[in-house]
Amino acid sequence: MRIYADNAATTQPSHAAIEAMLPLLWEGYGNPSSLYTFGQRAKEALEQARADIAEVIRADPKELVFTSGGSEADNQAILSAAELGRKAGKRHIISTAFEHHAVLHTLNKLEKDGFTLTLLDVHENGMVRPEELEAAIGDDTCLVTIMSANNEIGTVQPVRELGAICAKHAVLFHTDAVQAVGHLPVDVKADHIDLLSASAHKFHGPKGVGFLYARKGVRLTNLIEGGAQENGRRGGTENVPGIVGMATALKESAARMAENAERISALRDRLIEGLREIPHSALNGDSVRRLPGNVNFCFEGIEGESLLLLLDDRGICASSGSACTSGSLDPSHVLLAIGRVHDVAHGSLRLSLGEDATEEEVEYIIRNVKEVVAYLRGFSPVWRDLMSGKAQFIL
Repeated sequence: MRIYADNAATTQPSHAAIEAMLPLLWEGYGNPSSLYTFGQRAKEALEQARADIAEVIRADPKELVFTSGGSEADNQAILSAAELGRKAGKRHIISTAFEHHAVLHTLNKLEKDGFTLTLLDVHENGMVRPEELEAAIGDDTCLVTIMSANNEIGTVQPVRELGAICAKHAVLFHTDAVQAVGHLPVDVKADHIDLLSASAHKFHGPKGVGFLYARKGVRLTNLIEGGAQENGRRGGTENVPGIVGMATALKESAARMAENAERISALRDRLIEGLREIPHSALNGDSVRRLPGNVNFCFEGIEGESLLLLLDDRGICASSGSACTSGSLDPSHVLLAIGRVHDVAHGSLRLSLGEDATEEEVEYIIRNVKEVVAYLRGFSPVWRDLMSGKAQFIL
């Protein structure tokens, strides 16, 4: 049996998305900036995709800029808000310690450029508390950037409350919604969102394409200079097939969102229930306010890398955290942010179920994780010390 349980890293492109892309790759390959009919047909497809995406997130099509993915959108959103703040004499930014590195690394660069940074506590359950955000906002604050849903532990933030606080204090609010768009309802107006980042391959679209929503009136700073594409906000010929595939996938995901969320959440809860039976294990993140398919556990006394490799031998594709940091030997910054100690954070497992997950697959995962954890603990010197009393259990 082969089970793909790493949908937080990437999803399989849907058949509808691929079918929508193929005609634009074979026949409709004109440059959308060209004035002749062949190019204008590509332009029509581009603008229809923009309108379709805007409808899903309740935006104006003119407020969307197509990008290469979520990381580029995060960078442009944050750097644009910082530049607006600089011009207004404001250099304070608020975020959290468990943001995606596309956000954190951009903020680190801004710190070196004279901005001050406040990282809010996300507490043991991985949640931002609105009252703590409000207390952190000052006269010098130019931006709040808080992800909608965490890519590792799946916690879903109270975005509407956070956005309302930012609107009350006239501070720009950006949310990295890469894990949320296509899986959770998004209404940029009702949620008081000024800037939002999304990536197609997280909701069954193609890789290498995403979008940035920028509320009308928020002036963007260009990362890529060139032609007048995207109303002068991003140079370079648009990836029309990819953009159309993204729009198709998003429409499809939005149409089935409620149905999928209910079914996948039930499977997620069964998976959590089964893994909690493993001694000295712990669920990471809030047990209720989390993405429908996300399950993240720590198991004391083992290394996550060994767990992943042995699960792969049994046909289970999983991860220990963000795919963007899979080559790092350091423990997850997300798990450290919620208070996990280094030794425990090293023994983490993230399982993210997709729309095609089944009860049979969930039971297979539970059975095999139990067996592999027991096997690894059987020759772990750390586990031997814990069992003998030479070391103290943490979980």
